Amino acid sequence: MELLGFLRQEFDLPANICTELELAFTCETLPKHHKLFLPDTLSKKVYFIESGFVRSYYIKDDKDITHFFFTENSFSLSIESVFYNSPSLLGLELLETSTLRWIYYHDLEIYINKYNQLEKLMRVLLIDVMKKLSERLYMTQFQSAQERYKTMLDKHPDILLRAPLGHIASYIGITQQRLSVIRSQK
Repeated sequence: MELLGFLRQEFDLPANICTELELAFTCETLPKHHKLFLPDTLSKKVYFIESGFVRSYYIKDDKDITHFFFTENSFSLSIESVFYNSPSLLGLELLETSTLRWIYYHDLEIYINKYNQLEKLMRVLLIDVMKKLSERLYMTQFQSAQERYKTMLDKHPDILLRAPLGHIASYIGITQQRLSVIRSQK
């Protein structure tokens, strides 16, 4: 879904605000494997995924580990960079050719200050980030590998078609060999 439609549908924003925001966001279509930003770098952009599939990841002991997957109609931003002016712990990589809209957070803040209806948008986005982090923490602390696999399939039913098995395995915290065993049990 395009940003304008998403804002109207999900937040019931007036057409004039939606149009103004749509013009403020830059639209780009980028290729598969493009890295929007790397771990340990600053990123002050807020991204909206119109189409495509994106993963956040980090590097630990020279291993690339998937932290989260983002699908269409998702926002993503580096909380560390945007709110604390610190390098992001995570990077963002496109797993498919993707169409994104982005805006620098400080530019978005101008619209938030201008239109108080956008405060709801920001609250919802930040609460969504907290919810996803809470679910991720629960998944890693309290679920078995099989349960994590099932949870992942429930949240991203088409993930096996969209993400490499190595990224899927690292997301649920197992080896690719263990993932093969779990998949064969289904």
